[in-house]
Amino acid sequence: MNRPGYMQEIRKRIEAVKTGSVFVASDFADITGTKRISEYLMRLSADGTVKSVMRGVFYKPEYSMLLDEYTAPAPDAVAHALARNFGWTVFPCGDTALNLLGLSTQVPVVWSYVSDGPYKEYSYDYATIDFRHTANKEVSGLSPKTALVIQALKALGKDSISNDTKEKIKEKTSPEERTAMLSEAKHATAWIYEIIKTICR
Repeated sequence: MNRPGYMQEIRKRIEAVKTGSVFVASDFADITGTKRISEYLMRLSADGTVKSVMRGVFYKPEYSMLLDEYTAPAPDAVAHALARNFGWTVFPCGDTALNLLGLSTQVPVVWSYVSDGPYKEYSYDYATIDFRHTANKEVSGLSPKTALVIQALKALGKDSISNDTKEKIKEKTSPEERTAMLSEAKHATAWIYEIIKTICR
């Protein structure tokens, strides 16, 4: 059954979040059915409240005064929206993990993620997002920060992790995150866990 307030509820929720936020229909599943939400998001796209990134993915437009145009949404936000849409658990890996953890200033050409879903690749504007299927043990039971650190260490490699890198990771994690990391990373590759122990001391 349709209800006039559904559209207003969705619009109100979108207006309450920051510009650049990315949405999929399932983000509003507590309001009404997915099919109807998709129709409403298309209507909100038509009136400029949201913009379409790709089929089924929308974002709240952010205008850049410097560029004098609307900017594209962050690839990381789009990746996590896609993951929510399909019910996947995903974590940044490779150069993406290094960039997000602040260990590299180089913006990835391809934004890569390990996932318990299938191998998939998506492109929009100038960004490409790559999901790589991996064993569940690499994505299950880990907090986002623990997974990010593990993937960053894997990207660097055992022999390329300096004391400076360890200090940078420590600066990027809170005491609470390090406590969780020490517990959650026990099943990671042995050399990675040894480095995490030194970071968490």
